[in-house]
Amino acid sequence: MTVVVQSATASHVGRVRSNNQDSGYCGDHLFLVADGMGGHAGGDVASAVTLNMLVELDAEYDSPEQAAEALKRRLLEANAELRRHVLDHPELAGMGTTVSGMITVGDKVAIAHIGDSRIYLFREDELTQITSDHTFVQRLVDSGRITKEEAASHPRRSVLMRVLGDVDSSPEVDTLVMTAQPGDVWMACSDGLSDYVPQDEVLASLRSRRTLQSAVDQMVDKALSHGAPDNVTIVLAEFGDAAAPPVPLQRRIVGSAAQPVVFQAEETPADVRPITRRLIPRRAPIVEQTHFEPVTEDYLDELVAQQRRRNLRRRLVGVLAALLVVLLVLLGLFLGYQWTQTRYYVGTDGSSVIIYRGIQQNVGPFSLSSVYEQTGIPLSELRTYDRQKVEQTISADSLEAAQDIVERLGTEGG
Repeated sequence: MTVVVQSATASHVGRVRSNNQDSGYCGDHLFLVADGMGGHAGGDVASAVTLNMLVELDAEYDSPEQAAEALKRRLLEANAELRRHVLDHPELAGMGTTVSGMITVGDKVAIAHIGDSRIYLFREDELTQITSDHTFVQRLVDSGRITKEEAASHPRRSVLMRVLGDVDSSPEVDTLVMTAQPGDVWMACSDGLSDYVPQDEVLASLRSRRTLQSAVDQMVDKALSHGAPDNVTIVLAEFGDAAAPPVPLQRRIVGSAAQPVVFQAEETPADVRPITRRLIPRRAPIVEQTHFEPVTEDYLDELVAQQRRRNLRRRLVGVLAALLVVLLVLLGLFLGYQWTQTRYYVGTDGSSVIIYRGIQQNVGPFSLSSVYEQTGIPLSELRTYDRQKVEQTISADSLEAAQDIVERLGTEGG
């Protein structure tokens, strides 16, 4: 049989947030991440309250289906509890949390998921996203309205369509059951990792790990190196052969739920040891707050139409700006050429003295000068000094000045 043989977790506030609204849990059978929303006033409370209610589910189950149903039922209970908190404390209005949780039942993994935290599976050297984000842009991608590339820069990419909290009395929770294999590493993480660290870098950390905890620490460090404007929370659970000598798993809480919470649904079990990971923060761009919006199909279509109109306007502005730049460059070239045609110089074609119009420069294959007047003065009739000067060319500020030079050469040469 396949069972979890080791686990690891860490949470970091990031380089911008003033508080950690994420909560994470590693247990004997339960592994989860909750990412709170609602700003400083409520996101940390929402994730901590929800996690503390879910911790009670860290037990053995008769079947993975039973475990999945228990997760779903408790998430709905947590949703009702959060709504009651908001009724008692209106200043917390709008608070909520995402949850991505797993309960292991032998070699089965029961999953419950709501929001944009994610569960990944690292198996046979490849990393696969198991859950689907309950976000506005993911809905647009799934319905074919926009591409994944467009979703990455969409102005409403932080909008959640499903979340626990006071925004929906009966939110829809996704559940599924999967089979684990020896060597699997299952990861739950908040969007502070998935939004800012490319998946190939996450994969590299898992491939090169010395220990499971070193992989977690390396991923947190990568998030920080990418600016980490959001909280970052990661939970890993590795499966192995049950026949191997058992390694006792240690229950751990990280993030908001690891600290005293003003509103707490249940007491934290005595055998749960909170851990935190402190790194020195630095300034980074402000991150857009995640929030919930109720969305209908008509609303989706209208927003997509608005975005397409915005994109069209951007493209038109870009094209017009490019055309303006080209016109300015052409105008500059034209004015520059016009100026060169006010200049003259005296030179030779090798046998006679010639007045040229323009300057002695070429732009690519184009010459900026041309013959203005053949003077008829043989070069051989000039004094040695004058002949050398003409061969080197004599600049003139105007046609009159060039003609005066020729007149002088003709007089002196004659």
